[in-house]
Amino acid sequence: MERFYVTTPIYYVNAKPHLGHAYTTIVADCLNRFHKALGKDTFFLTGTDEHGDKIVQAAEENGESPKAYVDRISALFRDLYPSLDIEYDRFVRTTEPQHVETVRTILQRVYDSGDIYFAEYTGLYCYGCERFYTEKELENGLCPQHQKAPEEIRESNYFFRMSKYKDWLAEHIRANPQFIRPTRYAKEVLSLLESGELEDLCISRPKHRLEWGIELPFDSEYVCYVWFDALINYLTGVDWPDGENFSRFWPGVQHLVAKDILKPHAVFWPTMLKAAGIELYNNLNVHGYWLVDQTKMSKSLGNVVAPLDMVERYGASAFRYYLMREMHFGNDANFSEEGLVARLNADLANDLGNLFSRVLSMVHKYQGGVVPAPSAFSEEDKALMELGCESMQNYIQLFEHVEFSRALESLWEFVRAMNKYVDDMKPWALNKAGETERLNTVMYVLLEGMRKTAAFLWPVMPQAGAQMLLQLQGAFDPTEFDIARETAHWEGLAPGGALAKVSNLFPRVDWEKQKDEAPEPEESKSKKGKQETRKPKEEQPEGVAFIEFGDFQKLDLRVGTVIGGDKHPDADKLLRLEVDLGELGTRQVIAGLAEFFTPEELTGRQVVVVANLKPRKLRGLESQGMILAVRTGEGMRLLTVTDTVPNGSRVS
Repeated sequence: MERFYVTTPIYYVNAKPHLGHAYTTIVADCLNRFHKALGKDTFFLTGTDEHGDKIVQAAEENGESPKAYVDRISALFRDLYPSLDIEYDRFVRTTEPQHVETVRTILQRVYDSGDIYFAEYTGLYCYGCERFYTEKELENGLCPQHQKAPEEIRESNYFFRMSKYKDWLAEHIRANPQFIRPTRYAKEVLSLLESGELEDLCISRPKHRLEWGIELPFDSEYVCYVWFDALINYLTGVDWPDGENFSRFWPGVQHLVAKDILKPHAVFWPTMLKAAGIELYNNLNVHGYWLVDQTKMSKSLGNVVAPLDMVERYGASAFRYYLMREMHFGNDANFSEEGLVARLNADLANDLGNLFSRVLSMVHKYQGGVVPAPSAFSEEDKALMELGCESMQNYIQLFEHVEFSRALESLWEFVRAMNKYVDDMKPWALNKAGETERLNTVMYVLLEGMRKTAAFLWPVMPQAGAQMLLQLQGAFDPTEFDIARETAHWEGLAPGGALAKVSNLFPRVDWEKQKDEAPEPEESKSKKGKQETRKPKEEQPEGVAFIEFGDFQKLDLRVGTVIGGDKHPDADKLLRLEVDLGELGTRQVIAGLAEFFTPEELTGRQVVVVANLKPRKLRGLESQGMILAVRTGEGMRLLTVTDTVPNGSRVS
C-alpha cells in the first residue's frame, strides 16, 4: 500500500490561533483526506512550538509561568480543530519528554560528528524572530518581519556548520525541481545559497539569558535555539529512530509552511538532516499570506480573522471551501467575509446546492425516490460523462501538485455542465411525453455524476461531502473508497436504492442582512469612545449602475502575455489570440481588435484577461476569456500593467 505523510509547521504559542494557522492546517487535512480517498496509508502531524524568548515574555505579560501558559495556549489549538473538521493522527508538543529526548539525541549526534563548534559571536539579534540577522538581510536596518531594529548582542555560543552543506543543498534543489514548490521559492533559496551570504547557524542560548528551552546534552549552561528544537518535531511525531511509523512514513513526507518560514525549512532543516545522517524529506510546499483589505493581518490593526467566528456564521464546509478555492497556493490571497458569502452563494448554493435540490426533487416526483435503471446512453450522455471523467482526472492531478484552486475549478466545470444538462435534457418534458426509459437514463447519469462530485469534495468539505453521499447512497465509508477508480466508470450507484427527498446543505446568505449582524472585532472593543467621523453616503452618479463588492469578487482578472495568434478565418474584425496565463495555462481568446492591431503587434505584450468568463463560440471558434481594452477617440488602447509581472498574476 502506498503511504503519505503530511505535516503542518508546529505553531508558536505566543498568541491565539488565527486564520493563517487555520488555513495551513485545513490544507494539511484536505491533503491527508485526499490521499486517504486514493486508498493510501496516511499520517497527519501537527502540534505546538513551546520554547524560546517570546514564550517567556508572553507568559510574564499574562501573569503565568511558562509551563502554565503553554499548556493553556496549546489547548486552544487542539480545541479549535474539531470545529474545522480537522482530524490529525498526532499532536506533538516541544515540551513533551519524547521530543526533548529526540532533540538531545540529534544534538549529540551532530556534535560528535564535528559539525557543532563553540565560538564568540557579535550579531544583530531580533527577539521577535529569535534569530540573528546579517546587515544584508535587514530592510533599511530593520527586521523584515517585525520592522524593528535588531539589538546588537555579543556572546559565546555553539554553532552548527550549516555553510558546509550549502553546495550540496543547492545541487539537491537543482536535481529535484519539485523539492520546493511552487518553484519560485526554490529559486529564492538557490539565490541565497549562491550569494555566498549563508553563515553557520547559532544553535544555543546561554542560560543566564534564557532558561526556557531544551538543555544541550554536551553543555548544561546552554539551551537549544528554538528553531533547531522545533524542526525536529517532524521526527518526534513518527517516533524516530526506531518507531514503526518512522519506517513506514519517512522520508516520503510533505511539509506545509507559510512563506515567512521558508528559510528555516528549506535551509536549516535539510542541512540538519544531512549532518545527522537522516534522509531528506520529500517536498516542501510553501503558501502565501492571507491579507485583509490587501494588508497583512495584524493585532495592532484590528484585522485578525478568528476562524471560529467564520465557522459559527457559515459552517465549516463553506469556510474550508472558500479558503481552498480562493487562494492559489503559493500566492497571497485577500480574505473578506463578503467574498466568502459570494463564493457560498455562487458556487455552493447556486451551482452545487441547486443541482442536488432539483435532481432529488425530480426523482421523487417522477421515479418514486429511488435510483432508476439506465438504458442505452445517448451522445449527450456520453459527452457529459466524458467531461466528468476528464474533470475528475484533472482534479486528482492538480490536487497532488497542491494546485487546489484549479482542482476545484476543474470539478466545478463538471458541476456547471450537469446543471446545463438538466436544462438541455428537460426531464419534465420527458416525463410529460411518457419517455420513461430516456428519463430514467438522464436521471441516472445525473445522480451518478452527483455522487462522484460529492466523493471528490469530501477531502475539502468532509461534513458536507459525507452528507451528500448519504443522501444519494444511504451510507459512506471513506476507507472503502478510491476516487481514482471513479474516473473509469459510470456505474457506482445501484438501481433501486432509496434517495433523500430533499437537500438543503447550502442555503443562500443575504449579505446585506448578515453584515449588519457581524460581531465586533475584539481589537475594536478596546477602542470604544474613539468615534469615527463617517462620510455622508455618496450619491450614485447619473448613468452609473453600482454593483456590490461581492459581484466584483466574482471576477477573476489575470495578467497574461500574448504568445501568438492570427486573424479569424470567418470574421474581419476578430483576432484569434493565444494568451499565456501562467498557472492557468494557455487560453485561446477571440478578440474584436483586428481593426486596431495585427497579431504580430500584440505578440509579446501583456494584457488583462477576464479568466473566469464562461467560454463561448464566436463565429465557430471558442473564446476562453476576454481581453480588456479602452476605446478612445483615436482607436483602441489595451488595459495593461506598468511593469512586467508574472503571467497569471491576479488583478486585485
